[in-house]
Amino acid sequence: MLTDLAVLVGRVLIAVLFLAGALQKAIDPTPVMLLLSGLGLPAALVWVALGFNAVVGVMVVAGWAVRPVAVLLAVYCGVTSLFHLIPDDPWQMSIFIKNWAIAGGCLVLAAHGPGRYVLRQPV
Repeated sequence: MLTDLAVLVGRVLIAVLFLAGALQKAIDPTPVMLLLSGLGLPAALVWVALGFNAVVGVMVVAGWAVRPVAVLLAVYCGVTSLFHLIPDDPWQMSIFIKNWAIAGGCLVLAAHGPGRYVLRQPV
């Protein structure tokens, strides 16, 4: 029982990061838009990222399709870490490393699945 409870808490903690990211982008998309534009990417990708963060966050909390979603999140963390690869900026390097740590947690979640506590998927 404690194992399944730990998996649930871990799932929720991972999901909160992505749900908070969606909320942050919804409240003030400008920083992400500037980051994307500065890299030559379309600023409108912020809305794709917002939607992705919101959907996967809910899915992880609910325990729906956790294994494939966790793999997607690990890849997402790896790709987005590259935005923070600024060796001269210790704060950005901290975020870079944290993204890889989160990717690792997502891979563990992908390997072990959602545990016992999941919401039944809507029909």
